[in-house]
Amino acid sequence: MSANKKTMTLNLTDAEMDVLDALCAKKELSKTALLRQALRLYQVIDRRLEQGGKLFVEDKKTKEKAEVMIL
Repeated sequence: MSANKKTMTLNLTDAEMDVLDALCAKKELSKTALLRQALRLYQVIDRRLEQGGKLFVEDKKTKEKAEVMIL
C-alpha cells in the first residue's frame, strides 16, 4: 500500500453507521480497516465478474446455492 494517503468524508445514514459499528466490533477492526477490507473485497469480486465468473452463496446445511447479483 502506498504511503501517500488521502482523507475523505463519508456520509452515512444512522442505520448504515449502526451496521458499520456492529461489524467493526464483531471483527475487532477500526472503521478505516473495515472499509479498506470491504473495498478490496469488492475489487476482487468485480474483477472476477468482469472475467465472466459468477458469485454464489451456499447454505451450509442444505447446500442450496443462490447467485449474488452485483450492479
